[in-house]
Amino acid sequence: MGGAAEEAPDSYKDIHQVVEATELAGLARRVAFLKPLACVKG
Repeated sequence: MGGAAEEAPDSYKDIHQVVEATELAGLARRVAFLKPLACVKG
């Protein structure tokens, strides 16, 4: 194998659409918006 496998960006859903659908279904409600400050890979 020639290197590490990368994550496929197409395998992730848009978080805003997921949160909205979850809220509209009555499964949860929004209480905060969190924004990552850093990403550490190793």
